[in-house]
Amino acid sequence: MAKTLLEMKNIVKEFPGVKALNNVNLTVEEGEIHAICGENGAGKSTLMNVLSGIYPYGSYSGDIFYDGSLCKFQKIKDSEAKGIVIIHQELALVPLLTIAENMFLGNERGSAAKIDWSETFAKADELLKMVGLKDSSKTLIKDIGVGKQQLVEIAKALGKKVRLLILDEPTASLNEIESKHLLDLMLEFKKQGMTSIIISHKLNEISYVADKITVIRDGSSIMTLDKTKDNFTEDTIISAMVGRSLTDRFPKREPKIGDVCFEVKNWCVDHPIFDGIKVCDNVNFNLRKGEVLGISGLMGAGRTELAMSIFGHSYGSNIHGTILLNGKEVSFPNVKSAIKNKIAYVTEDRKGNGLILTESISQNTVSANPERVSKHYVYDFDKIRKCSQDMARDMHTKCATVDEAVGNLSGGNMQKVLLGKWLFAEPDILILDEPTRGIDVGAKYEIYCIINKMVAEGKSVIMISSEMPEILGMCDRIYVMNEGKMIAEMSGKDATQEKIMTCIINSGK
Repeated sequence: MAKTLLEMKNIVKEFPGVKALNNVNLTVEEGEIHAICGENGAGKSTLMNVLSGIYPYGSYSGDIFYDGSLCKFQKIKDSEAKGIVIIHQELALVPLLTIAENMFLGNERGSAAKIDWSETFAKADELLKMVGLKDSSKTLIKDIGVGKQQLVEIAKALGKKVRLLILDEPTASLNEIESKHLLDLMLEFKKQGMTSIIISHKLNEISYVADKITVIRDGSSIMTLDKTKDNFTEDTIISAMVGRSLTDRFPKREPKIGDVCFEVKNWCVDHPIFDGIKVCDNVNFNLRKGEVLGISGLMGAGRTELAMSIFGHSYGSNIHGTILLNGKEVSFPNVKSAIKNKIAYVTEDRKGNGLILTESISQNTVSANPERVSKHYVYDFDKIRKCSQDMARDMHTKCATVDEAVGNLSGGNMQKVLLGKWLFAEPDILILDEPTRGIDVGAKYEIYCIINKMVAEGKSVIMISSEMPEILGMCDRIYVMNEGKMIAEMSGKDATQEKIMTCIINSGK
């Protein structure tokens, strides 16, 4: 019989006005991969923050038993000393430091008086090899992609002699190849005896790696499924997560597509730092009224750079090309001009560029269109509250009040505030960059319904997504992008995952 490594009993955690965890129980056996599923705001990350000491003993009620001992962690260092290491969805790396410096930050090699750099880089290279990362440990973090940064975080955990590895949405920012590599790495660690907890909304990935799944709903543990004994299907998991069956992942829509309303011709963008590197190379595409247009491609294809450069030249240098809006040539030299022309861009980086985390939900909601809630440059605070309350209701945002700081919300509810912010700007064209990253299936469905409502009103949506089922399930037409170029165009009805990947592979030859 397998040994119980972790047992969390009757965990209760409250925030002002909200009971985030309500008698949650979790049991994890040694050497297993245990998944935790639930809707955004269900309490998954809160539970892991309790376990890792981010929320110290005394700020919650209940007991944590680890390796047979009662634990009362006061800080994250206490849990790490026991071999419990958490890797958050938002990676905690310093861009301008090397890989090695990041890996041993706070865990330096050498003496109290002097860092042993030879040992630091040698040990870092050794750990990088273990996770399959070939880059030198002297490489700066800013010079490697998100997928590699995720591997650096895992290598960093290995340097702390991890026994229980907690991964919060580890593949949210990765493409399919990077995700598969990370999941296979987890399986390899399992063979070596490591125990892992994974939080993820990607149910196909959970089915691939997890031995057991615990479902949390509204702050309570609902059930634990065992792959060897139970009905381990996506439908069962979804039903437990949302409290109802979700028969169709994508809401039905009868497309009513009109004339071309937006056209980009010969669009070129250079890298903002490295001279001579084109991130967009003579890109051409068009968008029609009432259409959901998908842009597919691997990470690094230039999709985000294209969207940001169009939206008020927010990215890049030496930007040139032609934009036609309803047949007229226009220019958006800054974000304000793009918004004025009814263009909106929902960034993939909600915490870094999308929201002001220290500000309230209401202030964030009206920030892209302050004219709607002001007169003669004076804010009408009653109107701000009313509009933000209406938006929170329409978006089904879980919050105690719209005066709550956005930073206190779960990732999925932050995403709803971000989308609400740009819907408040009343755009005719909405560019969505990874709109459902790190969001549960129930919240995704709600966002898809909002998209369908927009296009039914004759507005248009450009959807950039790394989730192939999302692109195929939502889009009327799809462009495929690779290495800064548009390489293919196909109708949503004719598109398949195989066709899109074939286009990408063939374009690279």
